[in-house]
Amino acid sequence: MDSNTVILAAESAPPLGFIGWIIVGGLAGWIGSKIMGTDASMGIILNIVVGVVGGFLGGWLLTLFGVDVAGGGIIFSFITCLIGAVILLWIVGLVTRRK
Repeated sequence: MDSNTVILAAESAPPLGFIGWIIVGGLAGWIGSKIMGTDASMGIILNIVVGVVGGFLGGWLLTLFGVDVAGGGIIFSFITCLIGAVILLWIVGLVTRRK
């Protein structure tokens, strides 16, 4: 991984502080798990992780389509995290169903 990739990933994340990431990530991960029907198998920590990783995934995907995720605010950050969490849970579901 070169430095340009790391910089792109850091810039694609919606702008939140550490506590903001935990709150928004947890909420987005929980709602994403409800949407995907995986809430019964996930705890609060996994919801937070899925939401935060989903935020990075969603931010990265949106920057590929030319969307400026840095100036969107808290609502846009939440929607980005939610979309990313749903995509992440969908990918995990595809991988785990094959086994």
